[in-house]
Amino acid sequence: MEPVEVIARIDTQGRRTPLSFTWQGQSIPVASAGRRWQDERGEHILVMIPFEQVCELVFNQWEARWYVRFFSTGAKIA
Repeated sequence: MEPVEVIARIDTQGRRTPLSFTWQGQSIPVASAGRRWQDERGEHILVMIPFEQVCELVFNQWEARWYVRFFSTGAKIA
């Protein structure tokens, strides 16, 4: 997983919804957020990004840092 900067909306219950993230200098919009779960590494959120790619954003609350994991090799982001 790589650290990334994320722009997210936080609702009144404290639920984070990623809107976009910066990866390798590119701003990548989040089309939709799906499945969420919590474990010892933090809050995991599966998100859909351009070209129908799915990736995982993880918010580590102890570090106050976001990470991204792509599921396919060689992410093709324009």
